[in-house]
Amino acid sequence: MKRNITAIINAKFIYEDKIVEDKILLFKSKIIGIVDDIILTDSDDIKIIDAKGAYVSAGFIDLHIHGSGGADVMDATPEALETIATILPSTGTTSFLATTMTMSPESIDKALRNIQNTISSQMGANILGVHLEGPFLNVSKHGAQDKAYIQQPHFALIENYMDIIKMITLAPEVQGSENFIKMLSKNYPSLILSIGHSNASYKEAIQSFKWGISHATHLFNAMNPYHHREPGIVGAVFDSDITCDVIADLVHTHGSILALVQKIKKDKLIFITDAMRAGCMKCGTYDLGGRKVEVSEGKAILEDGTLAGSVLQMNDALKNMLKYTTMTLVEVVNAVTKVPAQKLGLNKGELKKGYDSDIVIFDENFNIIKTIINAEVKYQCLDF
Repeated sequence: MKRNITAIINAKFIYEDKIVEDKILLFKSKIIGIVDDIILTDSDDIKIIDAKGAYVSAGFIDLHIHGSGGADVMDATPEALETIATILPSTGTTSFLATTMTMSPESIDKALRNIQNTISSQMGANILGVHLEGPFLNVSKHGAQDKAYIQQPHFALIENYMDIIKMITLAPEVQGSENFIKMLSKNYPSLILSIGHSNASYKEAIQSFKWGISHATHLFNAMNPYHHREPGIVGAVFDSDITCDVIADLVHTHGSILALVQKIKKDKLIFITDAMRAGCMKCGTYDLGGRKVEVSEGKAILEDGTLAGSVLQMNDALKNMLKYTTMTLVEVVNAVTKVPAQKLGLNKGELKKGYDSDIVIFDENFNIIKTIINAEVKYQCLDF
């Protein structure tokens, strides 16, 4: 029986926290390894991919994305998830958490059930599970979430979907959050509990980290500002070893702030897109969680002027971070591969033996050349 092996040659590999050249990456359904030479047997059938000097890394992972390509997770249809999963490889994203919105309990239930029924389908980018953003938020920091549907934490809303829920963003200062967080931390230790859409004080945030909060959602956005007398959530995150994520679109977060948070959080920093259905689409009128959104000049804005998610593509986030911070290319790539994969406890995010064959080839400007998911090419730049 022949072994169908693929080899990537002539590449700059992002491997073991450095750039490695003059090597060969071998993979089947899983990564075989990075080697010096190809040693074949009579039973081997090998396919060669020539990277032509481009960079090769593990596929990008997005922990927070609502939609793209005109579709949204809250559309609650298999077709919507397929649209999102199919378009994301063009941005280098090979895996993502389908992120919900604060809407009616019926709408959330429908979206969760749809993901549960669709998650095993191989469509494009891997659906890793659900990021439940709300409805357990602080009304004062609802952002683009519909405050009419914000409610106190209760397990009944999500009990039937704990097999797919991998991350929950919530406000730990609201009534009922302490017991909710402690219960989830005890019974679901792999679940990421994240502070976000919150008005917690510095003291309250620090306390919530002891309960089980281990992450912060889109740092600086939808939370109290960092102030020299009231450092709030941002100050608590800076003074802790929890991970956090940022939307590096230069709209939600200024380049100077991106540089600051990177210097402080270092390898605890993850990049997300928080993209809504207008991601990878033209400017125009869209909706997010049933609310009208105008998209122009790289901004997605509600009628009242509130930022409504983003239209950021992950490869552009990497480009922005490389330009506005002191991060190296390896560090930038790790923030969307190795770090989120480790946070989720997955054998992804690195070009290691036995890890999933999710691979992206890109140039020095982070233009995506080829995206491979589960060993299959899911995106190919026509000019390459």
